[in-house]
Amino acid sequence: MAIVSRSGKMTDPDLRDRLYELLEHDHLPHSVGSRFVRLIVVVIALDVLAVVLASVPAYEARWGVVFTTIKVGALLAFALEYGARIWSVVGHTPRRATPLRDRLDYVFSTLGIIDLLAFLPASVALAADDPKSMAVLGVLPFFKLVRYSPAMRSLLSAVHSERRTLVGCLVILAGAVLMFASLLYAAEHDVQPEKFGTIPEAMWWAIVTLGTVGYGDAVPVTPLGKFISVFAIISGFAMIALPVAIISSAFADEVKRRDFVVTWGMLAKVPLFSHLSAAEIADIMRLLRAQTIESGEILVRRGDAASSMYFITSGEVEIELPHQKVRLADGTFFGEIALLRRTHRSGTVTAARKSRLLVLDSDDFHALIKRMPALAAHVHRTAKERLADSLEVQKGDLAAAEIAQAAAEQEQPERS
Repeated sequence: MAIVSRSGKMTDPDLRDRLYELLEHDHLPHSVGSRFVRLIVVVIALDVLAVVLASVPAYEARWGVVFTTIKVGALLAFALEYGARIWSVVGHTPRRATPLRDRLDYVFSTLGIIDLLAFLPASVALAADDPKSMAVLGVLPFFKLVRYSPAMRSLLSAVHSERRTLVGCLVILAGAVLMFASLLYAAEHDVQPEKFGTIPEAMWWAIVTLGTVGYGDAVPVTPLGKFISVFAIISGFAMIALPVAIISSAFADEVKRRDFVVTWGMLAKVPLFSHLSAAEIADIMRLLRAQTIESGEILVRRGDAASSMYFITSGEVEIELPHQKVRLADGTFFGEIALLRRTHRSGTVTAARKSRLLVLDSDDFHALIKRMPALAAHVHRTAKERLADSLEVQKGDLAAAEIAQAAAEQEQPERS
């Protein structure tokens, strides 16, 4: 309901919550939030592209006004977004403290600092008309993609989780640089005093060699120096491979954890599984198999025997029912009644775009509940409750149609 503020204007008490959901969580395909995210990503791309092209004198002379307009517009958009996040974050932080505390928590958070750096330094450089500073500070909005890219967030999380190990790699690298620089200094400083006259000068060669770059500006000429260089080059491969292996392994684990959480969330939304324990849901997750369907491909046809339920991890499908068409996207599911009893499909399911699904087969599911009496009892109890109300419509699935069909099929033998 609307209320009247002191200024006499009508205000909506839920506006802040709706704005917060738009900015933070409403990113499902074809939603307002997803369109907002795409708009921000386009603005970021145009802003960074304008900064890069403005460094080319010929482009700047011809399109300078356009580049400046893009920069100003992007900075205003980032500033407005930052202000909207500060205003709407109240009541949505883990502490749920005072409004001031909630806003300070966001301001000093990692994403809050990234949002601030996306527009404040570049605004100062633009106002000062400093092209060099603008060239450096103007690309900072690129890091806002961290907020909208799960892959970048996963990579940063992987680096953060392995930060101690990576620091250890840097210590090992520093030790290798110091050791090889000292050895080459001893071998080459008399022959090439201008390049290896001091250990710090030799450290430049060691860094370039261990990094497998090999500029060639400093090359050992003595047999001993060349012998040392062979070991430095071989060690360089290990110096590069070690942190890469650590980060790639941590990144793969982070992606697996994220996929686990997403899959867990989808299973927990299914009414059939909503009251299961964590161990029982984990057992069900082991039964899931992946399936990919291309755009326009038919997954199931109306009238086919139903023996599986499906979870949409990415993409979108269209389900053609007798009297309507339904579109389901990421995070939704359908066909769970097939796990309870073998019915026939109530609609034809076609991929609206390339989609990745997780499939739970009825045979695997029933084999599981045979081994778990508690899970079997819950399944049968849930089945009776849902079949008792065939008009119940669960958001995101075709439960009502399939329940009604199952009930009809169950009544036919009884009537005969």
